[in-house]
Amino acid sequence: MTATDAREPFSVERALDTDLDAWTRDVLRRHFDPESGSPYWLKQRPELGFDPLDITRYDELSAFGNFDLTQLRDMDPFDMLPQAVPRPLSGRVYESGGTTGSPCRVFYTERMAQHHAAWLHRGQQVAGFEPGRTWVFAGPSGPHIIGNGMERVTRLSDSVLYGIDLDPRWVKELIRGSRLREMNQYVDHVTGQVIDILASREVDYLETTPALFQVLLRKRPELVAKLAGIGVSGTHISPSQYADFKAAIAGDVVGLRYGNTFGCGMGLPVEEGSGTMAYVSNYPQVTHAVVDRDDPTRVVGYGELGRVRLTVLHEDLFVPNVLERDQAVRHDTGPQWPCDGVANVEPLTKSNSAPEGLY
Repeated sequence: MTATDAREPFSVERALDTDLDAWTRDVLRRHFDPESGSPYWLKQRPELGFDPLDITRYDELSAFGNFDLTQLRDMDPFDMLPQAVPRPLSGRVYESGGTTGSPCRVFYTERMAQHHAAWLHRGQQVAGFEPGRTWVFAGPSGPHIIGNGMERVTRLSDSVLYGIDLDPRWVKELIRGSRLREMNQYVDHVTGQVIDILASREVDYLETTPALFQVLLRKRPELVAKLAGIGVSGTHISPSQYADFKAAIAGDVVGLRYGNTFGCGMGLPVEEGSGTMAYVSNYPQVTHAVVDRDDPTRVVGYGELGRVRLTVLHEDLFVPNVLERDQAVRHDTGPQWPCDGVANVEPLTKSNSAPEGLY
């Protein structure tokens, strides 16, 4: 698979066979082409101090330094998009959750949306979710990519989807203002809608955040107990939560997904009693590394704890070396996967000024 070949539908199988160094060269050629590259990166090129087209290996992307996502708050999202993408543009601008301030914005081409949905679908297959079932999704939609991804993957799996919207920004605003009574009222509002669906019709699977599922389990354990499986999306879930969630449902299918607007990782099967919850990146367009907290150019050893670093190497979006607000253990995914994984993800720090809310 090459970065310039977007004519065929995205295939996870083909993606997993991609040579990461060759992919890196293709993506850089696309974004730095003088005639058809990305306006943002072409403007940055004279200031880089090196020729990006001289980079031949993925590991050499460290030359770009750490990309500051806050630039995307005010930037025209189309400036990150190669001119090679046919105009007029057709697609969605998605936004981050706004944990640390105004949301960052990114334009998703159809190819990017396909990639996101295909990996979400693969994650469901690996976890053991069956096609042709009925789902409830209770999570962020509107400006957030996960809602769109759930709609797409429902079609891929010939399933039916009920959707309940969650506004993560409002929850975070309430937490920042110490308005906990109002936050609890909002949580009741969201979970009440989920309960209404679970109590009135046959539902096989529920996709939501760990925090919302905990509330549902506390409020209506008898409804949760009827579920054949749950998908847990967001950024943080502990091994003890995973065990509790799995014990609470009728089936034994628990799917995990880690990530955000810019890049995601698919949950790998959890070995009972291992205490390890690992994720593999949506390769090669998304890669995660675990780096030294004091020296983010150094990748830590397997089994060591460090800060998560995200790189987006999409045909239509190049964002190198983003330091996430998470820490994780570097995980060896073995011969089945072509890249490292991250395991046991948790926040670097916890603060009311930058709350994760219901994620």
